Amino acid sequence: MAGVSAERAAAAKELDLLSYLQYCEPQELRRSGSHEYRSVSHGSLVISRGLWFWNRGGFGGKTALDYLIKVRGMGFTEAVDTVLGSRAAPALSLPAQKPEPRERRKFTLPPPTQFASRALSYLHGRGISAEVVGACLQNGTIYESRDKGKTVCVFVGHDGAGIPRFAHMRGIYEKYHRDADGSDKRFSFSLPAKDPDSAALSVFEAPADALSHACLFPETDCHRLSLGGTSDVALTAFLERNPHIAEVSLCLDADEAGQTAARKIQAALAGNRPDVSASIDPPRHGKDYNDMLLRAIQSERERSPRSRHNDGFVLS
Repeated sequence: MAGVSAERAAAAKELDLLSYLQYCEPQELRRSGSHEYRSVSHGSLVISRGLWFWNRGGFGGKTALDYLIKVRGMGFTEAVDTVLGSRAAPALSLPAQKPEPRERRKFTLPPPTQFASRALSYLHGRGISAEVVGACLQNGTIYESRDKGKTVCVFVGHDGAGIPRFAHMRGIYEKYHRDADGSDKRFSFSLPAKDPDSAALSVFEAPADALSHACLFPETDCHRLSLGGTSDVALTAFLERNPHIAEVSLCLDADEAGQTAARKIQAALAGNRPDVSASIDPPRHGKDYNDMLLRAIQSERERSPRSRHNDGFVLS
């Protein structure tokens, strides 16, 4: 490295070939794919995902320095001076190139099985009443499917026009859950109020909790929304689509993560939507509302051994 300090050599090695060509020789680049470029002068030289390879020469690299030396035939000192020269210097101060956003996969609903008996049994085992499940089966927000070899219960979310835009799959026989490819979290699973103009909305982390709340409090006519976690993406979108909502009950899990998220959402609503009143209402018993429902059913059975859980359970 005669004539080149270690500092200059290290600085020159920081510049990748794509950034160098984009700034100094943009005419030398030809896009050949979503993440791929080719050199105009050297057609077999491919640049992809931060690396380059010259097929004709049978070698490749990452940096602009390697390219200038191995492909252009420059000496080391000349190549360093070229990279750090007045034309290339601004490129070194540019922020790192952001990866091109992935194209969202097209959303399609998982295919339903012929019968939903296993999904019905699964939901019944979680204490969800036949009345609540039946309404969801009828409007297509719940059904049974198979995903990656597993039997799953599917919870569907629709947009304002009634078009499915989201699906969450929950394993029936094993711990398994994921959103279907292409799902849009803004349209997460929800249960509409009997009165479409109801100004009340109850928010939960999971579909099972929204369903459990409907069983516990069937006389409460509110919209019920599952966030699919603790992010407020679904809630923000729901409020945008339903500007008449004036009361939000944050019924997130009674653990640290759930209550921390509830407080953050409450504060965000106070700052961004002062027209909406938000309360934090964790389950009175258990970790979540499904746990609360199961405990209530068990308590009722212990009081009345002959009682059976059929069409709902009301907890006053």
